[in-house]
Amino acid sequence: MGVSSPLPTEQLEQIARSACEKAIGEAGLYDHSKVADWNTEIIQNILKSLIEATSVKVEGAESTQPAFKYIANSTVIQHIGSPSEPEKHGRRGMHSAVGAYWNNEKDGTYSYKWEAAESKGMDIVITITWIAI
Repeated sequence: MGVSSPLPTEQLEQIARSACEKAIGEAGLYDHSKVADWNTEIIQNILKSLIEATSVKVEGAESTQPAFKYIANSTVIQHIGSPSEPEKHGRRGMHSAVGAYWNNEKDGTYSYKWEAAESKGMDIVITITWIAI
């Protein structure tokens, strides 16, 4: 994480967790037909929360603006089998990485895994990236 994080790590974690809970909290299991909507809702909730939490009034401007550009990524990975059948339960392979050329003092990234997704037959990994304006 860069030196100038837009928010404390605990607040970034809370934003990511809350976005996952809002989008998927009621779902019992992985449902492929809903994944695109879940990802969209998670990303929109994260971006909205980040912008609200970090926007400051710019002198002479009518609106507020955050000091960072944000990128939110949500990855939903289906487990093999069902959590109700532990003998058939497993995970599909998945690896994700991000690289960037930026200012390490002003820009950064934060990753979060929503642990509650495991009981729903999936993993959810969130990445939040910020770039100073």
